[in-house]
Amino acid sequence: MSDLAEMGLTTDQAFARYEEVRPRLPAASFPATSHHAETLAHVADRWDGFILDAFGVLNIGDTPIPGAVARMAELRAMGKKLCVLTNAASYPRSEALRKYHRLGFDFTQDEVVSSRDIAAAALSRIADGAHWGAIAAEGDSFADLPARITDLNDTADWSGIEAFLCLSTARWTPQIHAKLLRAMEANPRPLLVANPDLVAPREGGLSTEPGFWAHDIADRTGATLHWCGKPFPDAHLEAAARTGLAPNRLAMVGDTLHTDVLGGRAAGMGTVLITAHGLFAGRETAPYIAASGIVPDVIVTTT
Repeated sequence: MSDLAEMGLTTDQAFARYEEVRPRLPAASFPATSHHAETLAHVADRWDGFILDAFGVLNIGDTPIPGAVARMAELRAMGKKLCVLTNAASYPRSEALRKYHRLGFDFTQDEVVSSRDIAAAALSRIADGAHWGAIAAEGDSFADLPARITDLNDTADWSGIEAFLCLSTARWTPQIHAKLLRAMEANPRPLLVANPDLVAPREGGLSTEPGFWAHDIADRTGATLHWCGKPFPDAHLEAAARTGLAPNRLAMVGDTLHTDVLGGRAAGMGTVLITAHGLFAGRETAPYIAASGIVPDVIVTTT
C-alpha cells in the first residue's frame, strides 16, 4: 500500500479502495434515481439548509471554485442555513476559518465544523487521561486538543504512548507507517483517525489522506479503529446542530460518494453530488454510482 500512496492514487484506485473498506463505513439507504441540475441554486428549494464539504465544493486546495463565493451569498439571500463540514484535521477550526475568509467566503466560527473538532470531543471518551502520540503537520501545537499529546515525528521513543491520533499526512512516511504498524502489533492500543478520507482533491491531483493509511493498519492488525469525521454520523449530526435544523431538512453537498453522500444519507440528510470538481472531475459518475449503489438525491455540475 505504501508504494501506491507514494505514487498518488487515481480516481479509480481510490474508488476501488473505498469499496474494499465499505464494511467499516456506515450503512444507509438511497433513492432509486438522482435528479440532475446545473448548480445548487437550481435545487435550493428542496431543503432549508446545506452542509458543505470544502474540498471539491468550495475550494480545490488553496483555490476557490469559480462561482462558489457568489453561490454562498445567493443561498444566504434565499434564507438557507449553511455549515461547512470538513475532514481537514491538520489545523484548528480557527485556521480553517481564516483560510475560508482568505478565499473570499464569509462563514462564521459557528458555521465551520472540522473532523478535528469531533476528535477533540472524543479523546477523553476513548482514552481518558492517556498520553497520545500524534502524526501531525509540522508546527501543530495541539493547544485546542484537551489531552497530553506528543508529536510522533519529534520523538524516537514511543514506549510511553498510550493511544495514537492521526491528524495529517503532511509528514506521514512509509517509515513512520511501518513503525506505527509495529507498535500496534506489539501493543494494541486506541487509534483515533481524525480524517477518514482516503484522498483529497488538490491543484495537482489527489493527495493521500490519513484514512488511506489507517485502513491499511486495520487490515493488517485486525484492530478496531476510532473514526471521527465524514462519513461517520457524529460529524454530520454536529454540523446539523449548528444550523438548528433537523437532518431531513438539510442536504449534504460533496464531491465523493463514500464520504459525503454515504455519510449524509446515513445521518438522515438529503445529498447533492458535485461532479465538475474534486474526485470525479472530468469523469462520468454513473458507472461509479451503479457499481457502489450509493445514489445521491441530486447531482449537479458545480456549486
